[in-house]
Amino acid sequence: MKKLIDLITETVEQGFSACGYEASLGKVTLSNRPDLCEYQCNGAMAGAKLYKKAPIMIAQDVAVRLENESCFEEITAVPPGFINIKLSGEFLSGYLREMEEADRLGVSYEGKKEKIVIDYGGPNVAKPLHVGHLRSAIIGESMKRLFRFLGHEVIGDVHLGDWGLQMGLIIEELKERRPELPYFDEGYTGEYPEEPPFTIGELEEIYPAASAKAKADEAFAKKAHDATYKLQRGDRGYMAVWNHILNVSVADLKKNYEKLNVTFDIWKKESDAQPYIPAMIEKMKEEGFAHESQGALVVDVKEETDTKEIPPCILLKSDGATLYSTTDLATLVEREKLFAPDRVLYVVDKRQELHFTQVFRCAKKTGIVRPETKLDFLGFGTMNGKDGKPFKTRDGGVMRLEYLIREISDAVYDKIMENRTVSEEEARDTASVIGLAALKYGDLSNQASKDYIFDVDRFIAFEGNTGPYILYTIVRIKSIQARYNALESRWEGKAEILPAATESEKELQLQVSRVSDALLAAASEQAPHKICQYIYELAEAFNRFYHETKIMAEEDGERQASYICLLGLVRRVLETCIDILGFEAPDRM
Repeated sequence: MKKLIDLITETVEQGFSACGYEASLGKVTLSNRPDLCEYQCNGAMAGAKLYKKAPIMIAQDVAVRLENESCFEEITAVPPGFINIKLSGEFLSGYLREMEEADRLGVSYEGKKEKIVIDYGGPNVAKPLHVGHLRSAIIGESMKRLFRFLGHEVIGDVHLGDWGLQMGLIIEELKERRPELPYFDEGYTGEYPEEPPFTIGELEEIYPAASAKAKADEAFAKKAHDATYKLQRGDRGYMAVWNHILNVSVADLKKNYEKLNVTFDIWKKESDAQPYIPAMIEKMKEEGFAHESQGALVVDVKEETDTKEIPPCILLKSDGATLYSTTDLATLVEREKLFAPDRVLYVVDKRQELHFTQVFRCAKKTGIVRPETKLDFLGFGTMNGKDGKPFKTRDGGVMRLEYLIREISDAVYDKIMENRTVSEEEARDTASVIGLAALKYGDLSNQASKDYIFDVDRFIAFEGNTGPYILYTIVRIKSIQARYNALESRWEGKAEILPAATESEKELQLQVSRVSDALLAAASEQAPHKICQYIYELAEAFNRFYHETKIMAEEDGERQASYICLLGLVRRVLETCIDILGFEAPDRM
């Protein structure tokens, strides 16, 4: 189904063409003066130079040619050469009736459907999720859902950090605490225990203890490095411990991501890329891409058009150790082999932009990915406290994500219980749903690349541009629908959306019609905040209409049934959008 603005543009282009002007001048945009018109065309301004004619004359030619088109209620030329457009009520309501009947609200992606791998999440095993993991998880999840909604094949990969010194630190600390375990007995040949020798709580305490010890004790740090080396060379006992670490960590990570309503299709790890590294490096050497520089093995990735210095991509350090760049390149080799994706999207901290510029250029230059494969970087800013600095707990530590979710849920619960009209159990359940919406919307409504202030009081407000305000709008619509369905006497004829009877109703119809524009723009610009902005404007339009219209007291049965049809479409649009953003609405608030 075509976007409404495209249908209008086609008509105006035909008008330009019929008047002897270039059709492409007929591009229509949303009006920047909604008090005067709904849409506008500025093509006559550009046509003035082309045709050596005053723009107002061109605009008048086109407006006169189109004034009897059924899609327009009014089309006028205004100085110095704008064409102002108001749509006819019948044309607009007819478009909404088509939306009602269409799959996915008539939203249609016209380009080639792609296979997209989204790399988001990126937690390290043996460490709890903290607030620093929030943005990657919820921005990546929303992009995954959006691309799927538009018909793409999407693979979400958590890309776990499980291969490096942190593993050696944990193994060595465990060895000092529990030397009797069979994993550390080099002569042991039996089966290792199926049960891990630690709980998730113990594991999360072991890592920071080992990390602190390594900074203060050089001998321990050396042992941890040796343990890392033994693990990466496949030591049987150490591999068994590593598997325990993975199993315990992944089970806990899945539980906590579930609380965020975030899921991954594959749980790939840094270690999965390791087998691809030797052949990848050998190939880069043979083909002349990799060379030695100050003892390290590098690939030059700077380009003539660069305005700032882009250092070489380092594959191996002087001691032969690999780096994140090596692993990220090998991961691309693996993804190409397993999925042959058309696009790989990385949702990571914007401070890693240089790193991914180097990796992407290296991958393209060395043929790791095909020339047509898109490698995209969606960098996000930090979530800050009210002091403008990265968000911390009251004692200055990094807050665990589950505590943050609980804090915002508790704040919503307290608000609900102020006007206690429901049981404590229902209040808790509702607070959990609203709290998640407040958290996600509070984050996603900001442009991803920008830092933002985390403010619980503002996020949980039931008014303004917040998640709870969007949910409250949906719940209000549900309530009206339920009351209407309970009426004994309802319109028995065909219920359908009629041409708007008031300005606020028409504004609501116009906002509903723009869902395609919002979702397609959010996808092309990788900008979920555009969905938030759209549904806020839609909720605002609905609430204006609601306050100005006596829906339940309407005496004209056909008109009342039309209102209910329109509300049903508004609700469907809102629920579709919040599902893409990764949250849902309760039945009541």
